Amino acid sequence: MYKISIAKRIFHFKQPAGTSRGVYTERKSWMVTISDGEASGVGECAPLPDLSCDALPDQQYEAALQQFCDQLASSMQIPYEEMRDYPSMLFGLETALLDMESKKNGNGLLFDTPFARGEKGITINGLVWMGSYEEMLGRMEEKLKKGFRCVKLKVGAIDFYKELDLVKRIRERFSHREVELRLDANGGFKPDEALYQLELLSQYAIHSIEQPIKQKQWAKMAELCRDAPLPIALDEELIGVNDPEMKRQMLRIIKPAYIVLKPSLHGGMMGCREWIDIAKEEGIGWWITSALESNIGLNAIAQFASSFPLTMPQGLGTGMLFTDNVPMPLEIKGDKLWISKNS
Repeated sequence: MYKISIAKRIFHFKQPAGTSRGVYTERKSWMVTISDGEASGVGECAPLPDLSCDALPDQQYEAALQQFCDQLASSMQIPYEEMRDYPSMLFGLETALLDMESKKNGNGLLFDTPFARGEKGITINGLVWMGSYEEMLGRMEEKLKKGFRCVKLKVGAIDFYKELDLVKRIRERFSHREVELRLDANGGFKPDEALYQLELLSQYAIHSIEQPIKQKQWAKMAELCRDAPLPIALDEELIGVNDPEMKRQMLRIIKPAYIVLKPSLHGGMMGCREWIDIAKEEGIGWWITSALESNIGLNAIAQFASSFPLTMPQGLGTGMLFTDNVPMPLEIKGDKLWISKNS
């Protein structure tokens, strides 16, 4: 029988993180520690308010998490099917079990990959948060100076034509051969304006845009994926779609170019594996990103990502966001995330 404890933690952003849904100044997580008497492991359960399908009020969240922990403690197995609608909790339990096993094995690796062994880095995109025009331009310059070849720009919160001008200025200085530009609208465009806006953006060699309109508008999103002159990636659209057949049905109807996977939001590691398998069947590309977890979650997501053959930059550059992060041997060198062997 396992012994499991839960501890709530609040992390504080170095600077406010702005999206089209609002601004985050702090991040709430629940750390789950699992022990079998021989070793113990830690996992992070970090739902995003107003976004995660399991973002419940604190007391309810803790009660549901405790119930799943009790089931795991007695059966020594994660109740996967019962946890499909609780992805952040599932991801935390999956991580804690992998961490415990890695301590017992003595290698400390959640996944035995060149990245996890510190032998190879994962290419990542730089992330430019929303802000004023001047702030976003400054952040963009900073990412490019650090050596990022792929930059993701959050759009949809300030005036669209200012964002369009920002994209134009970036392209005037850096060609698409020098910098791959990804956009993330977080559902910020209006359905009746989105196609025109995407047409304007497409003249600047955009790699893709995530979630141009709000989720749960399958017909409209399918229309955009069909008619837009630039590739569309689904992100929030995947939240709450936890049944494998529903996943397949949604991808067949909408036909996006890509899906963007976050274990805390999209079914834990189990659910993300399902998404990847179905996407491959449907000829849809994918990449994995973190969802503002602390380094506990980021480390697990990065090692999980490294267990797949990666063909494009991943979204794993969120480890420097908090003033009070959990110390981990994760570091960004140029445009790659590494696990430092010297730590």
